[in-house]
Amino acid sequence: MDPLFTAQLLTIFPDMFPGCLGQSLAGKGLNEGLWALKTLDIRDFSSDKHRSVDDTPAGGGPGMVMRADILGKAIDAARADAKPEWPLVYMSPRGKRFDQFEATRWQKAGGVTILCGRFEGVDDRVLEAPGV
Repeated sequence: MDPLFTAQLLTIFPDMFPGCLGQSLAGKGLNEGLWALKTLDIRDFSSDKHRSVDDTPAGGGPGMVMRADILGKAIDAARADAKPEWPLVYMSPRGKRFDQFEATRWQKAGGVTILCGRFEGVDDRVLEAPGV
């Protein structure tokens, strides 16, 4: 039986999952195959020996952001493994509000791909790309 819903996570910490998602009712549903959790390690798309994924912001500014070139490769790989109707989401306080309407939209799509940020966030060029 195929799961009713799949959550696909792009992260540099894939070993953190399922974590709390494997507990309580969510964990029971995961164990029974009602929903699936897939992780993609963003570091797998880095080409240097240190598997670096961060750099200073392209437009200047403080801190480090996740690099657009690496995230682009990771997103492409995730989309190849996802259904076209699955939304690609980057959780951010400056983003669109997550409410019941959005939850229903995700449920009807049958899945979601979530980009987990790190450092000061992600390169703005990723956020400006179509479909993010």
